[in-house]
Amino acid sequence: MADTSYDLIVLGSGPGGYVAAIRAAQLGLKTAIVERELLGGICLNWGCIPTKALLRSAEIYHYMQHAGDYGLKAAEISADIDAVVKRSRGVAKQLNQGVTHLMKKHKITVHMGTGKLTAPGKLEVTGEKGTETLSAKNIIVATGARARDLPFAPADGKRIWTYRHALVPPEMPKKLLVIGSGAIGIEFASFYSDMGAEVTVVEMLDRLVPVEDADVSAFLEKALKKQGMTIHTGARRRGTEGDRQRRDRKDQGEGRQGRDRRIQPRDRRDRHRPEHREYRPRDIGREDHEGPYRHRCDVPHQRARHLGDRRRHRAAVACAQGDA
Repeated sequence: MADTSYDLIVLGSGPGGYVAAIRAAQLGLKTAIVERELLGGICLNWGCIPTKALLRSAEIYHYMQHAGDYGLKAAEISADIDAVVKRSRGVAKQLNQGVTHLMKKHKITVHMGTGKLTAPGKLEVTGEKGTETLSAKNIIVATGARARDLPFAPADGKRIWTYRHALVPPEMPKKLLVIGSGAIGIEFASFYSDMGAEVTVVEMLDRLVPVEDADVSAFLEKALKKQGMTIHTGARRRGTEGDRQRRDRKDQGEGRQGRDRRIQPRDRRDRHRPEHREYRPRDIGREDHEGPYRHRCDVPHQRARHLGDRRRHRAAVACAQGDA
């Protein structure tokens, strides 16, 4: 029977989790990592990396359409959305394989399945091969986040998308409404606009990318409008009505807009919250968190540390925390 006792177990293999596991292994700890989907987590497989691959394709397409601006000529330019998506998925797969190689290189044991904290120092993993119980002196919880559904318009993958649906569209939409203007929303808005869709961005607050500086928001809004997008700030959606959308505009009354697809890239929910109870140390007895990242159990020397900036969920933040 394989040894399932470790010095450290990392739950989640995103930029925070796998970097922490590598660092622990480098320091001589017997380390395991638990992942229920793909090594590399959301960032490498369904977030930062494939999104940037899509944006790169859109950028090249944009340059080809404006070849004359550079003294060049290009005729019969067209975009194949299926080929663009295939390239994006290929880039993600390549990096996923890179993380797999790093796990082998540093002798980190990988357990594929869903992890659940069952007792101090105990982690139950349920996968295709059944259920096994792992034990460790230390456990790092690096489970990341998931997309939030709008209460009045849950994603169905057909007319209402999350970021995952937007990364692998079944067809190119003619019109697209993006609800929220954070980094994720603006990236998808830019991509689909460059690829030929009529894009509208709706933001509840008074400016785009509200977590950035005001001058950045102003510059970005000007650039996106020049790109051909319609921008509505200070706006709220009340709900959906058939194939149409009703929104409430600040100081401008009500309006309706019909769209082929809607993306709702709202902030991702921390998987440490109630809807992800299988990951919460609370069930094994913990004190209230000591700051934004750390959770300590009642048992001495038993600690579950949560990696990830709750305010912005940036992969770079989690990666830096994991290395620390």
